[in-house]
Amino acid sequence: MSFISLSGNPNYPCQILSFKGITLMFDCALNPLPILSFLPLPLVHSSHFSSLSGWSGLNGNSSSLENEIKFNDSCGFKFVDSSPEFSIPEIKGIEMSKIDVILISNYRSILALPYITQRTNFNGTIYATQPTIILGELFMEELNSSIAKNPKIKKATHWKNSTVLTQIFSPEFVESINLGELQTIYTMDEIHDTILKIKSVSFNEKINMFGILTAHAVSSGYCLGSCNWIIKTPHEKIVYISSSSTLVSHIRAIDSAALKNADIAILGSLSLSQTAKPNARMSEFCDHVERTLKIGGNVLIPCYSSGEIYNLFECLTAHLESCGLGGVPIFFISPIAERSLMYSNIMNGWISESKQNRIFTAEEPFFHSQHIKNGRIKFFDSISNLNFQKEIRLPMVVFVNHPSLRFGEVVHFIELWGSQPNNIMILTEPEFPFFETLAPFQPKSMKVVFCPIDTRMSFYQANAILNEIKPANIVLPYQYTMCNEFEMKNLAAKTQTYSEMMIENENSKLFSYRKNESIDLPLPFQKERLTIHSEIVKEIRQNPSYDKLKLTKVSGILEAKNNRFELAVITKQIENKIRNDSPTLTLPMPRYLIGDVDVNKLVEILNSKGFENIHLNRDRFDKFLIDIESSSISIEIDNTSKTIDYIIEDFNEEIVSKIKEMIAQCLNSL
Repeated sequence: MSFISLSGNPNYPCQILSFKGITLMFDCALNPLPILSFLPLPLVHSSHFSSLSGWSGLNGNSSSLENEIKFNDSCGFKFVDSSPEFSIPEIKGIEMSKIDVILISNYRSILALPYITQRTNFNGTIYATQPTIILGELFMEELNSSIAKNPKIKKATHWKNSTVLTQIFSPEFVESINLGELQTIYTMDEIHDTILKIKSVSFNEKINMFGILTAHAVSSGYCLGSCNWIIKTPHEKIVYISSSSTLVSHIRAIDSAALKNADIAILGSLSLSQTAKPNARMSEFCDHVERTLKIGGNVLIPCYSSGEIYNLFECLTAHLESCGLGGVPIFFISPIAERSLMYSNIMNGWISESKQNRIFTAEEPFFHSQHIKNGRIKFFDSISNLNFQKEIRLPMVVFVNHPSLRFGEVVHFIELWGSQPNNIMILTEPEFPFFETLAPFQPKSMKVVFCPIDTRMSFYQANAILNEIKPANIVLPYQYTMCNEFEMKNLAAKTQTYSEMMIENENSKLFSYRKNESIDLPLPFQKERLTIHSEIVKEIRQNPSYDKLKLTKVSGILEAKNNRFELAVITKQIENKIRNDSPTLTLPMPRYLIGDVDVNKLVEILNSKGFENIHLNRDRFDKFLIDIESSSISIEIDNTSKTIDYIIEDFNEEIVSKIKEMIAQCLNSL
């Protein structure tokens, strides 16, 4: 079994597992972090961005770079003035036609799929849950429409060389990307063609892979339709643990019981906010909103259009009503806002039990549905929507895409509200670093707070789950096996423990990996399922049970093809070939000896055959020594290891044959 990761970031997974002649790909996430190095796409002309000076290299003599790279003196950051490009999994060295199956875990891990289905020779099968397919398509469409709304006339290319990269960007950024894997966003046609290729599955629905493996999805508790995957053969079990959450929310709870006792567990996509508890962050978020509204300021919340936004709606509306701010308008602006809210209410089989119970009492599963009906929350596809312009009433709260702050309506709101210090922008998505995300907009007077809310498992929670499910082997990113400098200081100060900073498990063997590093994984079992021809089955005769086993003798020829094994009938043609190849071989074998040697019976037979002065000694449990003094022969019998040893001073082939025959009489036979 071989494993390779095509991503250097554990939170944007794409893994390949080859097993029993089948090649599986787990997830194909799109890494958006490179877009932070691009200039934002404003909806209208921006005097701030247009005033940024060009950067012509360290020597100041490259006019081509000056037209492509902008420098912000306020923060010292440089930005590419071109359409944003994303980092896709490093598939260049992979023969995609050999990928048999792609298994998708959630709608955040599907976003690179069009690059695979539409731009490579992949022709395998793709499986995902229905919410993952629906919401994944919405997210892809949102990316496309948000970027296509403000296309860049020129495409920058001169910055794409290693020398310039190291001068412009941080070493961490340069190390994390491969220039050949940077891609502009896909088209709408590519999105829709990709979605048509995906097969929908339910939780616990068995997928048969060529009669060799089975796979099924179980809830991971992270987002609507998110799952972990379980791969099985009759004798082996592999679990793929992607973005998972043990917290109680609107999502169906994680099914940890299904993950137990795996031979191999592949782990990734843990929380990016390890030390902050989501509930505490949610309270902090609500407090920031309350304080800002009470001084007349507006609140801007860049976020994704599905997932955590549902929890934010629920907590914020309840909090504002409790503090007398229930009349403040809340807007949700996104090209997919309406469909996201609509789908959240019809995915009843994928939500938590408490949410499902609301349906049986004729209530909407999500509280935000009622707030939308009574006008408390209003959604619009764009700020250019005339209905939105009619509804504007300050102060207000606006949820808007995209959390990277590089495209979407959020760019316009920052330009509009950024000069007023009583306004606030709250960044809740943990994947985008605070300073890099804000850098192109500096300087700004509005207050900005970083309040990352990540419901995925922390190291501490992941360690607890691993101790519960007890896998024999764990495959994990190398980043999860070490502490950074800050964490080492916390460890020294005893403010954190190892289990809070990394994965540690004494009961499992750990295999850490790096990007593009192929590793061989062990499997303890060496068993295969065997199909027996019906003609052979007819000849089977049951023998008395031995040591709780029922044994029988069969004769046939073992055929192996495509990892399938069959015991076929020995035809005359096959028998003749075997006899020609092995003239001394007897077909079929006359008998097979089984069981433990009856040593007392053996002593009796030896006596009856004329052997004298026989001594029987038990060396230990199930190990016996028979000494025949008259013939200088010792026979050592170990019924545990099923071994028999002879010591004969005057070796005689005839005596050895007689002893073998007498021992055979003391064993059962088939």
